[in-house]
Amino acid sequence: MTALQWNVALPPGYRLGDVLAFHGRDQEGVAEQVSAGRLRKGIMHNGLCVALDIAFAPAQASCTAGIDGELVPGMEAALQAAVRNTLGLQIDPQPFAHQVADDPLMAPLVQAHAGLRIVQSATPFEALTWAIIGQQINLAFAIALRRTFIMQAGRRHSSGLWCYPEAQQAAQLNPEELTSRKFSRAKAETLLRLARLVSDASVSLSLPPDGDVTGLSQALLAIKGIGPWTVNYALLRGYGHADCSLHGDVAVRAALQKLLGEDSKPDMARTEQWLRQYAPQRTMACAHLWASLQG
Repeated sequence: MTALQWNVALPPGYRLGDVLAFHGRDQEGVAEQVSAGRLRKGIMHNGLCVALDIAFAPAQASCTAGIDGELVPGMEAALQAAVRNTLGLQIDPQPFAHQVADDPLMAPLVQAHAGLRIVQSATPFEALTWAIIGQQINLAFAIALRRTFIMQAGRRHSSGLWCYPEAQQAAQLNPEELTSRKFSRAKAETLLRLARLVSDASVSLSLPPDGDVTGLSQALLAIKGIGPWTVNYALLRGYGHADCSLHGDVAVRAALQKLLGEDSKPDMARTEQWLRQYAPQRTMACAHLWASLQG
């Protein structure tokens, strides 16, 4: 085994509880294990199993990557980026906080959840597959399906932790391996269609140097089974894109109904129009709307 170690500085007011809660949603701890002040997460990189072990102190996180194999070029940078995603450090919440400082509706939400961040999936492929898995089902069922997907397509690290698959491993599945375990046929086929397109390089999940998401969004929308909500959610969880419009998200619309004090949820068109006032920071607007439903 090869081990990499590094430290990551944590910003003042870092909300560790949010990070541990997000990654601890699967109570069986198949690919993520959470304890007080510690997070372990299994991922794959270039076909190798990697166990990320993150120990938290007040101002920093001490990170160890245990690799079942030899270090390959570019791997260290990729793993460090995966940790930053996992810790929710890609989007700075302060620009949005400044933008809405005098906003009578949004400013109280920001004050109530000061320092709120977007916790991400480790990689864009993980975010995309999670978005597909979670389409139109409740969270508990989505978590169970995600666990099944990991154990069908992923690999087990030498430590025993399951590692979230890359496209290359997922592309080797057939739909029946998922449909026999409660996946709908449409969901299974969309997952595997994406995996095969990424695996054979027909679709690239890399962004251009300027970070423009237009080309990627168009490529993803051209895949059968992937719509605007899935693309925006994947941009949020996989890329830390600051200006995602989650107007199709039921929870965002429910939170907006609550915020506006109305009797019914606004429709998608009205929600999209309302969110436009917070461009280019719509991602954080949605994050605070989600948080408002938690009290």
